[in-house]
Amino acid sequence: MLQASAHPSDAELLNRWQQRFPLSPEPFEELAAELGLADGAAVLARLKALERQGSLSRIGGIWAPRAAGAGLLCAMAVPAERLDEVAQRVNARVGVNHNYEREHAFNLWFVLTGPDAACLARELDALERECQLPTLRLPMERAYRINLGFDLKTPHGPDCEARQARNRPGVPVAAEDRALAACVEQGLPLVARPYAAWASAIGWDEARVQASLHRWLAQGSLRRFGLIVRHHELGFGANAMCVFNLPDECVDAHAQLLAQQTGVTLCYRRSRAPGWPYNLYCMFHGRERGEVQQWLAQAVEAAGLDGFEQQQLFSRRRFKQCGARYFRPAEVAEGVEITKEEPHHV
Repeated sequence: MLQASAHPSDAELLNRWQQRFPLSPEPFEELAAELGLADGAAVLARLKALERQGSLSRIGGIWAPRAAGAGLLCAMAVPAERLDEVAQRVNARVGVNHNYEREHAFNLWFVLTGPDAACLARELDALERECQLPTLRLPMERAYRINLGFDLKTPHGPDCEARQARNRPGVPVAAEDRALAACVEQGLPLVARPYAAWASAIGWDEARVQASLHRWLAQGSLRRFGLIVRHHELGFGANAMCVFNLPDECVDAHAQLLAQQTGVTLCYRRSRAPGWPYNLYCMFHGRERGEVQQWLAQAVEAAGLDGFEQQQLFSRRRFKQCGARYFRPAEVAEGVEITKEEPHHV
């Protein structure tokens, strides 16, 4: 959460540039002018402080489905006494970017990303052998809303601009652009001319870097390019994954309504799995459990989902949260520490 001693411009800084960060040669000077700060160096100092505090994850991009590679939602039913051990094994996989304990018999939920579906299948086969546990494999079939901007000024949390986000599949990143795509995943360097720094690192010129980012945003390959915040650290400590079992022919109509509701940050259709009949998913992120439950009840009513089988899976612990790594070499791994959250009680 933003500390009480934080600079008064911090919330404004984190709020305004989550969706569209300037692509000008000296973007921090542009932010300084907007915020009324002395110069770009003052903005850089604030961003570095926010990064140290954990509120800012990076300045980078969120890829549209299928634009960068393949992703898969997975779940395991892990005996309680093995949960920390198995979570660490899951964390060690380079392609895992989210890993949570949730309130359910299937208690460990993680997202695995990679260059293609075959790669993900090999990774999961190896993980299952290592853990001696089967895995639910839940590929996405259609995205209705994918955006995790957080409004720090209003009580509703998720950025209202996200509701108008385009959810069409993005144009895949070309092979010759993969070096820049890897930079986008790692995050913009906090220096005066960050795009020039990227250009120097990959042997391009600055204009080509900026033109490529403009193109990816225009064609939908990048869902957004901006400040990516860590929602737990900013006070959004409650989140729930809600799942629904709908007749296949009804999913689209209900999902379009669900995706527009207050509090919904993610909404997508996924394949069913043996022992798991659910095909419509949505995520809610709020400041407290009661807030999320209120939003869920309102969304279920508005989307006409009352009569369908459904479940709420609140998170208990966050084991790993970082950006997806579609373009990162598979042999490179990061050490990740478990971050414990306060347990939620029903």
